[in-house]
Amino acid sequence: MNAPTAAPLLRTGLADQIREFIVDGISSGRWQPGERVVERRIAAELGVSQGPVREALRQLEAQRLIESLPNRGARVRDFTERDLAEIFPVRAGLERTAVELALPQISDCLDALEVHNRRLGEAARNGDLPEQMRLSIAFHREIVEAAGNRLLVSVWEGLGIELWTTLSLRLHETEIYSKSAEHAELIEAFRRRDPQAPQLLHDHVMNYAPAS
Repeated sequence: MNAPTAAPLLRTGLADQIREFIVDGISSGRWQPGERVVERRIAAELGVSQGPVREALRQLEAQRLIESLPNRGARVRDFTERDLAEIFPVRAGLERTAVELALPQISDCLDALEVHNRRLGEAARNGDLPEQMRLSIAFHREIVEAAGNRLLVSVWEGLGIELWTTLSLRLHETEIYSKSAEHAELIEAFRRRDPQAPQLLHDHVMNYAPAS
């Protein structure tokens, strides 16, 4: 994958935008595990002060993506199988809850889910893995947002879904192209408001997790 290109940042939510920029850089391999993430360099590249960069790094440390060591600055954590084994049950539980909350009104987002999944299938046929990942995550985000629970959305976003999905794909060569078929099954379950739909989504998410 290519390293993310720095773009002009809005002044609102600056730390959040910088955090996403760094997450994209870790996902794309710009910053490798164990490599320093230099606050001053990021600030210069993005044309911002070091304050919001420092705040973004604090957020990433809370998400266990960055670690700060005395006299050594911030570094990308060395991710382990245990990290992956811990993150996916939490994500799966959140998404199961999202479907439980969203199911009564989930018909409102079925068209959007269909669009995401159709494009996912096209990206799979074109062999475009970054686009497959983006669309797969967009599909899941649509479901989480359909729950109408801001706290749930915030916690889900705080997990760093893009990065952990990327790591799972890299370490375990997950066949993401098969996810389009699974998504189609989920859409049909949502359409008929199947009471098993929350568990179906939970199990689907757990397919990304390393085998125990």
